[in-house]
Amino acid sequence: MSETQAPRPLAGRAPKLKTPPGTTDTHIHIFSEGHAGQPGGPPMPAPATVADYRRFQKWLGLERAVVVQSNAYQLDNACLLEALADFGGDARGIAAVTPETPEAELERMTAAGVLGARIMNLPGGAVGLDRLEAVAARVRPFGWHVIVQLDGRQLPDHEAVLKRLEGPYVVDHVGKFLEPVALDHAAFRCLLGLVERGNCYVKLSAAYETSQSGAPDYRDVGRLARALVEAAPERMLWASNWPHVGVPRERYPDDVDLLDVLLEWAPDETVRRGILVDNPARLYGF
Repeated sequence: MSETQAPRPLAGRAPKLKTPPGTTDTHIHIFSEGHAGQPGGPPMPAPATVADYRRFQKWLGLERAVVVQSNAYQLDNACLLEALADFGGDARGIAAVTPETPEAELERMTAAGVLGARIMNLPGGAVGLDRLEAVAARVRPFGWHVIVQLDGRQLPDHEAVLKRLEGPYVVDHVGKFLEPVALDHAAFRCLLGLVERGNCYVKLSAAYETSQSGAPDYRDVGRLARALVEAAPERMLWASNWPHVGVPRERYPDDVDLLDVLLEWAPDETVRRGILVDNPARLYGF
């Protein structure tokens, strides 16, 4: 199914979840025809512009966004910086940098609204876990944190280095266990242990990428999400993962489901407000 045959939906049925003012989508990607994909990254998807996302925001009742550097652009953060300028003050950025990124470039990105570095330990990622500590040390003086994406089943292998991180960091996509695991699985117990240390945030997002039980409730991922919410509601974040480039178009998720599932994962309204508004405001400086 081609991009032109199945354009991304930017409007539709109303969500059941009525989002509070200041709701923040903590993981989106922007793709522009004016910026070419870079060697080493996955193929460029169809454009997904700031204007497109603005329509998507209006549909779901979102106000703020965190733009994450796409793997397709590798270490070329130009599209990210352009998007932040277009968004204005209601967006923040997560860039891909290395320990060798010049100080002047980090200063320029910080001024543009970047406050985090992406570590992507899956195929196509620009910077892997082998450089996590060096990147974290490089960006810490600028007030940045790191976000980490990996197959969650490998968390015990990286537990020691994650425990050594100073300041906050984020684990993407409910841990992204590429085969959802049981609550008593060693890798999930490891994630809970990291969260309970006090500086690890987790994004409640992208269940469609890993779930085997499927939409609309993603039960297998949902049981993990609910346990994380119970353990540390003050460090949970929500994200749409728009525009869902990690799955083929025929498996494109229902964006309303991805928001409404939070009614099950965090049934308490006060907790949901924390996840949607207060926690990201604290972490991203809104």
